[in-house]
Amino acid sequence: MERRQQIVQRIEQCGVVAVIRLQDPDRLRGVIDALGAGGVRALEVTMTVPRAIQLIDAIAPGLPAEFVIGAGTILDPETARAAILAGARFVVGPVFNRAVVDLCHRYDVAVMPGCFTPTEILQAWDAGADVVKVFPATALGPSYFKDIRGPLPQVKLMPTGGVTLENAGDWIAAGAVAIGAGTAMIDAKAVAAGDWAAITRRAASFVEAVRRARENG
Repeated sequence: MERRQQIVQRIEQCGVVAVIRLQDPDRLRGVIDALGAGGVRALEVTMTVPRAIQLIDAIAPGLPAEFVIGAGTILDPETARAAILAGARFVVGPVFNRAVVDLCHRYDVAVMPGCFTPTEILQAWDAGADVVKVFPATALGPSYFKDIRGPLPQVKLMPTGGVTLENAGDWIAAGAVAIGAGTAMIDAKAVAAGDWAAITRRAASFVEAVRRARENG
């Protein structure tokens, strides 16, 4: 099994983490296949999806080797442990919880706590966060990353919340190691209609935006 540093490298290489929030858990496999067809390999199944832990447990063993499945909206170490035992290889939270970081490291699983202020970001990084998820990024904008990376160039940052196809490249150009995209990439109407081709096109557009930003950087 890959170590957490290898998982982080794979997430960075892809540059896009799909934040999957669904009302109908039976649609998860279709969404994952559509995202994969568009080039997205890092999949964050949030705990807001009904039966999320059971779904990760059922899907993780059958995923192709190039996929990395993780658990999102993790608030406590107990839920983190359940997700890890189900097969999650990275754990994402909307907030920084030191106990979650410690638990993930105990299992050699990558952890990405959510932070907002420079103080929170540094505290999470010093606690061992593999990547700091800046959330909600909606009110901040890519220029915030440039400001943060001035005094804290060592910190790996990933924005979630407010990431769109139009600004995806701007986040990468500002120093993000990857972007987290949810509703902007996984359209609820397309999911409800089973329009997997639309999700594939959108995913491919995000991957391409990240690629272009890196080439131009």
